[in-house]
Amino acid sequence: MDKLKRALSGDDEDEEQGIVTQALLSPSERSGISDASTLSWSTRIKGFVICFVLGAAFSILGSSLLFIAKKGLVLFAVFYTLGNILSLSSTCFLMGPVNQIKKMFAKTRVIATVLVFVMFILTLISAFAIKNSGLALLCCILQFLALTWYSLSYIPFARDAVKKCFAACVE
Repeated sequence: MDKLKRALSGDDEDEEQGIVTQALLSPSERSGISDASTLSWSTRIKGFVICFVLGAAFSILGSSLLFIAKKGLVLFAVFYTLGNILSLSSTCFLMGPVNQIKKMFAKTRVIATVLVFVMFILTLISAFAIKNSGLALLCCILQFLALTWYSLSYIPFARDAVKKCFAACVE
């Protein structure tokens, strides 16, 4: 359980930090960042679960609204995006917001992170400003792919395996 707490709270020394590297911070500074939160471990878990479940519920609600005439696709895009944002931000309860941002913008996943945020913004713009349902649906699909690619960056060698799989399918 302690190993799980260390990994989820961001005390994993093996991962590159990107913006603020491990070499720049002393061990006391690293633990000070993760200990800065006043939330207990059980409160963090509860916050994570509530935020993640709400995010999943918003995404499911958006999917069910997809079949409503006229505004269904726009409602789907909005609720799906809000659900993904809530689900992504739920890990802030486990790691803390500062550590979450450091990990998101680490050298290995900065492009995937930026792509996810761009797809969030484009989805909402296509739904509200442009009011183009087809474009909103395309942005939702691209948002899903960007989030999948971002999530794979947390699994060692997962993105390399996916690249090799698609390369083998193309040949």
